[in-house]
Amino acid sequence: MPLTETGLKQPVKASAADMLKININPVPDDQKVEAAIKHLNELGQKFRSLMLTFESCVKCGACAENCHTYLGTRDPYNIPANRADLLRKVYKRYFTPEGRFFPRLIGAKDLELEDLEKMFSYFYQCNECRRCALVCPFGLDTCEVTMAGRQLLHWLGMVPKLHAAVGAAMAKTGNHTGLTKAGIVDTCEFLEEEIMDETGVEIKIPVDQPADILYIPSSADFLLNPNTMTGAAKFFHYLGVKWTISSEITEAGNFGLLFDQRATLRANCMRVIDEALKLGVKKIVWGECGHGWRAGKMYLPGMLDRPGRIPIVHIHDEVRYYIEKGALKLHKEVNSRPVTLHDPCNFGRACNMCDTLRVVMNACVTNFVEMTPNRERNFCCGGGSAILFDDPEMYDLRIKFSAKKAEQVRETGVGKNGDGILCAPCSICKAQLYPMVEEHELGVEVKGLIDLVGLALYPPLNK
Repeated sequence: MPLTETGLKQPVKASAADMLKININPVPDDQKVEAAIKHLNELGQKFRSLMLTFESCVKCGACAENCHTYLGTRDPYNIPANRADLLRKVYKRYFTPEGRFFPRLIGAKDLELEDLEKMFSYFYQCNECRRCALVCPFGLDTCEVTMAGRQLLHWLGMVPKLHAAVGAAMAKTGNHTGLTKAGIVDTCEFLEEEIMDETGVEIKIPVDQPADILYIPSSADFLLNPNTMTGAAKFFHYLGVKWTISSEITEAGNFGLLFDQRATLRANCMRVIDEALKLGVKKIVWGECGHGWRAGKMYLPGMLDRPGRIPIVHIHDEVRYYIEKGALKLHKEVNSRPVTLHDPCNFGRACNMCDTLRVVMNACVTNFVEMTPNRERNFCCGGGSAILFDDPEMYDLRIKFSAKKAEQVRETGVGKNGDGILCAPCSICKAQLYPMVEEHELGVEVKGLIDLVGLALYPPLNK
């Protein structure tokens, strides 16, 4: 991966031209330090929780052995408290009386350009999984520091090239991959044929149709995870509801949460709202994407504060509702291979979905084996917050970050005969876990939860 003059590992940076596509004019190097201090002050004024995290950490070390990035690399800057120090020391230097007069006494530090480079390196080695917050005796969430640091770097024009490309593609096409309406329609028609060949049932995937439900899939479900898209189609068809996807918003992910929680996050949320209102739907159902659902659940409802507010639910919660209502006939014997479940960080530690995942899992498989630890204490896959994406320069770190997850999967024993399933109900997790299971030779196949639901609703003809 690219190295700075001082040997820092970094993802490829977006160029000035890349940044202009997401409406950011990069700050010249000779102005970056002054601009960074100004933006840090703005963040401190706005987020009291950020200041509490800066002030309250006592360096007890509880977060170190609970962070998969540190366990995978043993790099001291990947200890959450040390990573937060990159920004904390600057805050203390410029915004506390002690730091102004006695900086060395309290570990405060003048900000230099090389410090910004170090922040770029290590804030983009944090998966924002928030496991550190779970074990912190004070409940401090150092992910907030990472998010603030990435926001500050974004304002300066320091963003990974692929994050900037994704932001630009989302603004242009409504998805991360640049899929056009023609490409979406062609893919849906192909998937309809696949469903017919597999099950003998004619199931449509409507595009831009008047409907009661707007389904927001991950764009990866048209390319990498087609069984997740067909699983969702089978579910809606089984219920007999009027549903559609929109060619203007075929993306459950919201990368704004990961590098720009202001303009980009809001623009992506508003795109969903505009399409829902245009199509006249009564409900929005979110697809399998962890950080995307966190943005949809935590941010989007506040933007819908108007007459005729539209309910927003996750497809996993929707499936659980109909299971508990007794409205789904699931042939769980179809999914008889041993299955273990990866709890996506944003589902487990941000969106309270652990019980839902297990209700659905137990309804559609016969041999479910829990990981240890699980639920809120589960370890990150190592690809969260889009560290994975497709940057080949980050690949070696991705595999190191996945070591703890690989250990968890191996200890379940589901892959000992080479026929196990690793259920990953999140699009980014799947993209990270596909190469992970190969690199670590785990003997499992990665599938989404809705993939398993679709198989149990409409068993393949050859089963």
